[in-house]
Amino acid sequence: MAASIIAIGAGRMGRGIALAYAIRGQSVAVVDFKPRDAGQFQALSEEIDQELITALQQLADLELFSVDQVASIRRRIDIVDLAHSGDVLKTAGIIYEGVPETLEAKRDALKRICEGAPDTAIIASTTSTMLASELAGMVTHPQRFMNAHWLNPAYVIPLVEISAHDQTSGEALDALKESLTGIGKVPVQCACSPGFIVPRLQTLIMNEAARMVEEGVASVEEIDRATRYGLGFRFASIGVLEFIDYGGNDILYHASHYLSDNLDASRYAAPDIIKRYMHEGKIGLRSANGFLSYEGVDLNAYRRDVLARTLGMLRHFGLDQSIPSTTVKEISDEN
Repeated sequence: MAASIIAIGAGRMGRGIALAYAIRGQSVAVVDFKPRDAGQFQALSEEIDQELITALQQLADLELFSVDQVASIRRRIDIVDLAHSGDVLKTAGIIYEGVPETLEAKRDALKRICEGAPDTAIIASTTSTMLASELAGMVTHPQRFMNAHWLNPAYVIPLVEISAHDQTSGEALDALKESLTGIGKVPVQCACSPGFIVPRLQTLIMNEAARMVEEGVASVEEIDRATRYGLGFRFASIGVLEFIDYGGNDILYHASHYLSDNLDASRYAAPDIIKRYMHEGKIGLRSANGFLSYEGVDLNAYRRDVLARTLGMLRHFGLDQSIPSTTVKEISDEN
């Protein structure tokens, strides 16, 4: 198979990326970079095949596509052993490296990738812990290298966080973004900084949730309900920084002071940017300026848009709060 999309590493991430591309009609090769004998590779191939088929059947059951498409989607994915990896690498347009999270494994994989792939191939590491700048020295063409952090399950979650380094070319960045948007993903670019965007946010949230269990603030079930129907629900319809502006930076400023004084200053102290915006009067919608600018924005139309996004999430959760017209008439008659 002449595949231009290649996932190096036959683990969960490589399989998920392969599904993401195959579902959207593209051929992809999953390359196992571990040395195995024929029997071991056969067992691995059967395991991967079963996992892919099961995932596709579940997606079909959930009406992402029809059941009769499962087989054709599966056929777009090839599982390749180490012995035949060189033949596949020659065809590479974009390579996603997803081997274990150790420098030794990364160094070995990137060396072999560079030896087999064309100089024009884009190489993106899916690491969640290592900086692109740390890994760039391991490739022969660093201008075509960057990190692309997918969130599991990769074939479902839209976001892919792209982190470049100083030598990454704009052409390579644009090509990777175009490939991702072409399969329905939402690429976002962040600095070459530890943790990307989502891991930094979710690590704080997860630790605080565990801490609340430890302190007896609420039960596990109640915290999870609050997360799904409050925190997660809210931020599925409005961005975190947009939400600060919407409610007002001053609210966050005062809430941070209260929690800092009453819980833990090291966890809840407001960052300098919140203090500075407060003193500059940049409190969001009410001042027409905050993290975003609202100069010239029709605020009524904007608030209606936020409301529409939120109601869309309510309907998704099966919590549509629409009042039947008969009920409206009954209330009107009573009054």
